[in-house]
Amino acid sequence: MVRYLLLAALAAFSSVCHANTGVAFVHGTGKQTNATADYWTSSFVNNVRGGLPNSANYVVINCDFTKYMWDNAAAGCLAGQLNTFINNRGITRLIVITHSNGGNVMRWILSNPTWDSRYPNIISKTVRVNALAPSSAGTPLADAVISGNVFEGALGWLLGYQNDAVRMQQTSWMASYNANWLYGTAGRPALPKPFRSVVGTDVDSAIWDPDSYCGGYAENVGLETTQWWLNSCSDGFLNCSSQSAAGSVWFQDKARMRGSEPLSHNQSRRACFGLDTILRADMGA
Repeated sequence: MVRYLLLAALAAFSSVCHANTGVAFVHGTGKQTNATADYWTSSFVNNVRGGLPNSANYVVINCDFTKYMWDNAAAGCLAGQLNTFINNRGITRLIVITHSNGGNVMRWILSNPTWDSRYPNIISKTVRVNALAPSSAGTPLADAVISGNVFEGALGWLLGYQNDAVRMQQTSWMASYNANWLYGTAGRPALPKPFRSVVGTDVDSAIWDPDSYCGGYAENVGLETTQWWLNSCSDGFLNCSSQSAAGSVWFQDKARMRGSEPLSHNQSRRACFGLDTILRADMGA
């Protein structure tokens, strides 16, 4: 029995060692043409991919996520870029890092393998999704923007006004999608691959605190303001319950961030408080 377990462990170790691991960075709501510079920043991307055996095995997705998640410009674009990356680089183990609504688009692919002929190849190569602040159950702020009240102008910079992706992230709409089209939430089939969320629980914007400037001070001030219309546990855009609704919780921010700092919604896509270092270490796992 001991010999069998040892052989099994050696086989698993050999499989990982001979695998060709790659990472994909999937942005959130918005139409991106240079997500490295405009969404993630190169410092974040470069530090995370540095944890790969071959740091060249990475792709930064640029798609139109102002559309519904199933739209050809959203999931279709994501599938095309992931499939090309997998095939061109010979990727056998794909780690996907998503932020916000990007988690919904990736979850659409994982939940609907027969929708597009490219999906099965992506699903088979994916080993896990690290979902940073995923909007898995939507946000009340999307409800407010679509209703056309005072939030519309205040949140235009964050949501992109009344586009299809914002409409989709209304809480009642996401409840319907989760119940009928998406896997991974309570009472639904499990996703075929691990979907692990990093949950942002608070926003700091004290002008005297240097940590408040990571990810943009003005953005953090705005996110702390919108917290008044969310639950006590939120990242300024999403309630913790939404971020935790699909898959499993990998960790909440304060449990692992340097100085037990929280991650605002903007900070969870930047090199703030050691988040990028944690993701970098995960590349070799």
